[in-house]
Amino acid sequence: MADDSLILGHRLSEWCGHGPILEEDIALTNISLDLIGQATNLFQYAGKIEGKGRDEDQLAFLRYEKEYKNSLLVEQPNGDFGMTIMRQFLFDAYRLPLFEALTKSSDAQIAAIAEKSLKETKYHYRHSAEWVIRLGDGTEESHQRIQKSLDLLWRYSSDLFTSDDIQTEAEQNGISPSIEEIKGLWSKNVYSVLEQATLVIPDNKWEQNGGRAGKHSEHLGYLLAELQYMQRAYPNMEW
Repeated sequence: MADDSLILGHRLSEWCGHGPILEEDIALTNISLDLIGQATNLFQYAGKIEGKGRDEDQLAFLRYEKEYKNSLLVEQPNGDFGMTIMRQFLFDAYRLPLFEALTKSSDAQIAAIAEKSLKETKYHYRHSAEWVIRLGDGTEESHQRIQKSLDLLWRYSSDLFTSDDIQTEAEQNGISPSIEEIKGLWSKNVYSVLEQATLVIPDNKWEQNGGRAGKHSEHLGYLLAELQYMQRAYPNMEW
């Protein structure tokens, strides 16, 4: 969860000063800050649980590519505004029901982080969903572009729901909701919005998975080179 927030937050930060209109420049930057704030809280707790003395900065900036467990979706390049919005929407539609369920986690700290993050995520989802509908049901060009974005990004959405032994154990102990349950809620939200946007889900069966296991696309390495530069150039630097 922390890696998802960190990597997508960094991707959105790349829009700062480059948004198509001032309001969206500010909106994307604020969403980026929300995600990085979520990552900070999650990394702090992860470091505490790990018990090896690593803090949030070390976990965020001093790991190698294969040690990151973020989904392949969030590391994909921004592309045009439509590509960024579609990536954000597919992610928000997953994060919203996840945080809603995690507010009832048996782990009090995770429940507290989820409750705080849920308020932000509700806005993120509303923002991206409204833009998907606006672009899909807009002009011929906007429809064509957002459909192309969906065609490209859909293959990475299944990676959001990859499960493993840790996920299974978390579900059994009431720490995490069922990933299949979250996928069902995600599908319901996504299909409803895409229908309003007059967009068509790709009919091919292509799926790209592996991010949760540390197997990433070529894009993550370039992203980390930028993300980690200051910490590696000036070890133990603090803001």
